[in-house]
Amino acid sequence: MGSKIVLAGGRGFLGAALAEFLTARGREVVVLTRTPTPGAGVREVAWDGRTVGPWAAELDGAEALVNLAGRSVNCVPTPENRREILESRVNSVRALGEAWGRCARPPGVWVQGSSIGIYGDAGDRICDESTPPAAGYPADVCREWEAAFASVQVPETRRVVLRIGLVLGPGGGALGPLARLARWYLGGAAGHGRQYLSWVHREDMNAIFWEAVTRVGMTGVYNGCSPRPVTNAEFMRELRRALHRPWSPPAPAWVVRLGARWLLQTDADLALTGRRCMPVRLLEQGFKFGQPDLRPALEQIFRRS
Repeated sequence: MGSKIVLAGGRGFLGAALAEFLTARGREVVVLTRTPTPGAGVREVAWDGRTVGPWAAELDGAEALVNLAGRSVNCVPTPENRREILESRVNSVRALGEAWGRCARPPGVWVQGSSIGIYGDAGDRICDESTPPAAGYPADVCREWEAAFASVQVPETRRVVLRIGLVLGPGGGALGPLARLARWYLGGAAGHGRQYLSWVHREDMNAIFWEAVTRVGMTGVYNGCSPRPVTNAEFMRELRRALHRPWSPPAPAWVVRLGARWLLQTDADLALTGRRCMPVRLLEQGFKFGQPDLRPALEQIFRRS
């Protein structure tokens, strides 16, 4: 077994796929999770995401730390859920930073997940890594999340922040509920449909993480999304096409808000707001996307599912 990579928050849709990807490349993956599962495909170690415990020993001598820990935003935006979303992100970073300081041989790189939500509801304005954070709840969460990461004392450590877009892949994530709506002939645009959706195929996102871990010159903030964002209307059209469904009428914003809360138990703003992001720094450094275009990406995903 090769070098060890510690993956905090490795039980979700993105983390589980990343653990499998890293293992296939000869890395020993240790997943930090609140609920370790006996017999899991990788070694899982218990942590609470807030305090330092025996799990901290896993960092000592590891090649890298990848932190994806944080409560899912796919929930009704009650005050309690919003508090948990923020605290789960900030507290995990602080706990990892404290554990890092106790290591005799800390990892050489810390790859920290973040979100393109930091750019707010940006309309058709192109957002790259130089775009300043916006105002509003999602952007505020991301700003505090990244500020917590910037404040941890990890000298001589290469730091990478990945602001991740909508990750598409089989078997879960945000694509699952959208595909169900399309299959039920409810796959029309959300609201006016002009809001941009910055997406990335899960295989490309895994490759971006791999670059962040292994490329010594990669440091700072990167947008983790395809270079070809689409509007919500375009996305739903391509999704209907991939699922062989006919045209569906757009859903007015008020219908989306009702359906999100009472049918899907999620936040309507995830569909009604958007941002048009470009992975400028990845492209400048020569990263090649395997699935830069939405239509073939969706076709590939649904051929496998």
